[in-house]
Amino acid sequence: MYNMAEWRHVFKLDPAKEIDDELLEKICESGTDAIIVGGTDNVTLDGVLQLLSRIRRYTVPCILEISTIDSVTPGFDYYFVPMVLNSQEKKWMMDAQHEAVVEYGDIIDWDQMRAEGYCIMNKDAKVYEHAGCKLPTTEETIAYARMAEHLFHLPFFYLEYSGVYGDPKIVEAVKRELKQTKLIYGGGITHKEQAEEMSAFADIIVVGNAVYENSKEALKTVGAVKAL
Repeated sequence: MYNMAEWRHVFKLDPAKEIDDELLEKICESGTDAIIVGGTDNVTLDGVLQLLSRIRRYTVPCILEISTIDSVTPGFDYYFVPMVLNSQEKKWMMDAQHEAVVEYGDIIDWDQMRAEGYCIMNKDAKVYEHAGCKLPTTEETIAYARMAEHLFHLPFFYLEYSGVYGDPKIVEAVKRELKQTKLIYGGGITHKEQAEEMSAFADIIVVGNAVYENSKEALKTVGAVKAL
């Protein structure tokens, strides 16, 4: 298995979006620490399988971030299970996960599973509405981070701004609270300067939309983070 404690940069690819072979090769050979496969809309088993088979041509670690039970398939190095801490619906914190364990508990390789304490910070994002979230204050966000580390002992706390660039001051404040739980930041990173700024606080940054919107700049974020 891989040493995730040393990871700094991850690309996130959406199985519902088109990416050509040339760009996929550049992403996989960029030096990024891993590829996360995941999305909110139209995530299907066929889409996940097709993207997985293409990524597997390369040696980069590959993770499935589980959004629907129907899209789960063997073949990934890890499976990340989101637990949306600021959801107002218990379903997204525990019930959906419980349903999956009822269905697949006998065959789950628990060494491959990692829970993510998600805090979704963009009220205009589809995933925010989908998960029935409430926008937390800075103090409430810090409290979620403390819960992730001290109550739930989660390996990751994920600040997800989902398409918009977040507030570095909030990311810095959250990072001060975390010692064992790794802080993941995702949202709105479109160029290397933003990657450098957020990497000063977050343990891992995730670059997603920029891959499809400005791939040249997205690829530069790897070197920017790795050079720190």
